[in-house]
Amino acid sequence: MNDLDQPCPLRLKPSRQFPFLSRHPWVHAHALAEDGRELACGQVVDLLDHDGNWIARGVINPASRLRVRLYAYDRSVELGPALWQARIDAAINRRRLIEPLDPEGAERILFSESDLLSGLIVDRYADCLGVQFTSAGILRWREAILDHLQARFEPRAIMVRVDAKTAKHEGIDPLAEWYRGTELSEPVLYRQNDLQLAVDLRGGQKTGGYLDQRLNQIAAAGYLAGRRVLDVCCYAGGFGLVAAKRGAASVVGIDSSENALQAARDAATRNNIENVEFRRQDCFEELKQLSEQGETFDAVILDPPRFAGSRHQTESALRAYGRLNSMAVDLLPPGGVLITCSCSGRVSRADFLNMLADVGRRRRRDLILLENRGPSPDHPVAISCPETNYLKCVIAQAE
Repeated sequence: MNDLDQPCPLRLKPSRQFPFLSRHPWVHAHALAEDGRELACGQVVDLLDHDGNWIARGVINPASRLRVRLYAYDRSVELGPALWQARIDAAINRRRLIEPLDPEGAERILFSESDLLSGLIVDRYADCLGVQFTSAGILRWREAILDHLQARFEPRAIMVRVDAKTAKHEGIDPLAEWYRGTELSEPVLYRQNDLQLAVDLRGGQKTGGYLDQRLNQIAAAGYLAGRRVLDVCCYAGGFGLVAAKRGAASVVGIDSSENALQAARDAATRNNIENVEFRRQDCFEELKQLSEQGETFDAVILDPPRFAGSRHQTESALRAYGRLNSMAVDLLPPGGVLITCSCSGRVSRADFLNMLADVGRRRRRDLILLENRGPSPDHPVAISCPETNYLKCVIAQAE
């Protein structure tokens, strides 16, 4: 056994044990009586309450404020390749409960805390995999994890990434490399919502793209037939392209990323969609300008990036959501449709709906809730980790 596999005891401060007795997987440094800075990254630790009672087993990263990630609440469970492989297998089987495998489609195979493997995300795009490590500690078992994914899926290629933001928080270098050197020079094509799409596994966001809004895009499109649609923060065109394909009169997409917009334009061309237009603009500035020009749209879609990365940013995020949604409502005539989203896990669903209630009050408009949605079911929620219930998608009518 590697010395790092021999669990080291780590004690909590008094009365800090309750989240972990409820199986929450994140132990922040401020909860610990001893900070563990003398331990190596990837060291297995046994979490103890202040009186020395065993609570859980996890892996430490002394360089991260999220100091320990917990993986076992039974003392007989050993952390290592056998456990990771079993949990990957369980996550794959969980997806097959949801729907059969579509070889040309895309899905999230493994969703970090939601699949009991905190710090690891795996997406499948047709016959390729995008793997994102968000924990430096679990990187110690990278080869065993990747070998198992290769054996289960036999993919054409696997891209392994640690993005710059994660690397900074985890105290490591960013990473973007092909597993065992099998490189792809072209984007990977896959089918989603009856569209042929492309993903850049190396240069795209996260694992290359976003899959969590798949069913929300279909639901939203059902309200948009025959309507003029403004798609704000459209990224690669997900909502707007589906709406245009399914009967929207016209779609204008705006985003600040030219690379994302070019991917949207390429997708429109690939799928013979002509009733769309994509513009590079700051979303707040463009909404302000459209309002000043007296423009209106029959529907506005808001799918902004995460505004709250920590609990300290929750209030400022809610103010930003309030401003964005207020500007969108100003562009809607009575009966117009608002599709508004938040991917900030720190912003609760209740807080998001309260923000919308405040928008209606300030704008003197009634907002009628039609659908209150979450992510596609291949992005499950761990009830013990409320942060995994991150995505809110509200479809409402403005009167």
